[in-house]
Amino acid sequence: MKKCLNFRFIGLLLILLMMIFSCSDAGIDPDYFDPETETETERNINEEENEEDEEQEDAEDEEDEEDALGPSAELIGGIVVSGTQMVFAFSSEVIFLSVSLSLGLELETEVRVEGNFITVVLEEEIEPGLRFTAELEVEDEWGNVFIEKIDLISKNNRVPQLRINELRTEHDSSSGRVEFIEFYMLTEGNLGGLQVFIESNPSQPIVYEFSPIEVNPGEYVVLHLRTLSDESVDEYGDDLGESGGVGSSATARDFWIPGSTKLLRKTDIVYVMDQDGNVLSAVMISETQDSFWDKDYFIKAAGFLHDRGAWTCAEGGIAGPADAVSSADIRTSTTRSISRDETAENTKTAADWYITANSGATPGLPNNPSRLQ
Repeated sequence: MKKCLNFRFIGLLLILLMMIFSCSDAGIDPDYFDPETETETERNINEEENEEDEEQEDAEDEEDEEDALGPSAELIGGIVVSGTQMVFAFSSEVIFLSVSLSLGLELETEVRVEGNFITVVLEEEIEPGLRFTAELEVEDEWGNVFIEKIDLISKNNRVPQLRINELRTEHDSSSGRVEFIEFYMLTEGNLGGLQVFIESNPSQPIVYEFSPIEVNPGEYVVLHLRTLSDESVDEYGDDLGESGGVGSSATARDFWIPGSTKLLRKTDIVYVMDQDGNVLSAVMISETQDSFWDKDYFIKAAGFLHDRGAWTCAEGGIAGPADAVSSADIRTSTTRSISRDETAENTKTAADWYITANSGATPGLPNNPSRLQ
């Protein structure tokens, strides 16, 4: 009887093992669960995983759509070629849709598209040297519609002939006197877009860019190199007495650089340049009469001005400190200035300049002929 029971038990055990292996071979998912027995935490986790899968699929679908459209064209650049015409270049052919200019004016435009280039022609001229933003809406060959913005400056074809005429390198906050650069106009024209360079500021040598303003021959323009009072305002209008800052002139145009940073030094190189890279006037000053400049930016600027025919040594070569106007006698005076001899021919050398006597600085007026003895 016991043996019979043992055989029955063994038989049942074998049948049970065969069923287990049979289920495994049939591919029963070990991760299978009964939804009715799923906990709330498990249900939340599964829902989050499903949402992530759907978001990934949507992103992949969007990438597939972009690939199907092809790469978007890009704006390479733009340039103003005249008072009424500007040209924009794209990386591939585009279809023009619209253009707007931040000029505050409603201007009629004619647009020509030639392959990668869009030419915009205005009905009226823009003021010379005026900065503005152009916004173009275009469609490329893949059907991408996009808007591109670019900052531009209008062409100045009326640049006056002028000279740097007087410099003050020192300032005194107690008296309100500040450094300045004075310009003398030889012809009529417009100052718009002209840039003033002071090379002792190597990270930002362009210290000022004029906005459009008409000037006349014989007119003085004074660029004050820091602002110490609210009365110091730029005179872009008709009232030459508008500015009330110390050193401003009622008969000259006064312009002021904001802030109180030191920009001009007794060893320096100053010049003014137009949009086409022409140097209109330049001057070199130095406290020492050394043979060579001790700063790389002065060496580079001296070579640049020599190549442009703007300043040389007496023998015609590249100027060093010994060929600059000596500023040593300025010391800390705010009443002396480095002045051009207005009666002499412009040789573009140190021979054209002198240091005025005490109280000889005359911003906005003819230079004082009294020389420091």
